[in-house]
Amino acid sequence: MSVFFYGCITLDGYLADKNHGLNWLHETGSPEETDCDRFYSEMDVTIMGRRTFEEIARLENAASYYPTTENYVFTHADSLPQRGFTPVRGDVAEFVTGLGPDKNIWIIGGNTILAPLLEQDMVDHLIVQVAPVLLGEGIPLFTQKEGLRRFHLDEVKRYGQFAELIFTRNKNGA
Repeated sequence: MSVFFYGCITLDGYLADKNHGLNWLHETGSPEETDCDRFYSEMDVTIMGRRTFEEIARLENAASYYPTTENYVFTHADSLPQRGFTPVRGDVAEFVTGLGPDKNIWIIGGNTILAPLLEQDMVDHLIVQVAPVLLGEGIPLFTQKEGLRRFHLDEVKRYGQFAELIFTRNKNGA
């Protein structure tokens, strides 16, 4: 099993604005300018929180965005308005462990999903794209409660206005 975070943040470290909006991202560029399609083709599972799902659900034909993966949304809801997404609840680290050893798992959005996995040393790869935007406030990528974690910088890429930093977890611990 490999757990990946793949996402875009602002220069000041935010995933979304204070209202969980992504207009800043859509106004900066598009996924076609990145390596997202190649990355997605290697994934078996996506996991996201309710707020990330709500942003995806607003998109036209949202069900077509992740057609080849098992897609899980951590939520208290018993059902979701988009087909192709399964609601789950409970401990995210236990859920990920239960998915089995042969899965590539993409953590999409939210620090509420990412933080517990970082705390358990379960995130193998961080692929962080940085957009040339300063929001000043918003939803941060990291909660600052994760504690010391070391990653190795493997590669730096440029896609239009985005810089992509590819990190792998340092297997020697903190």
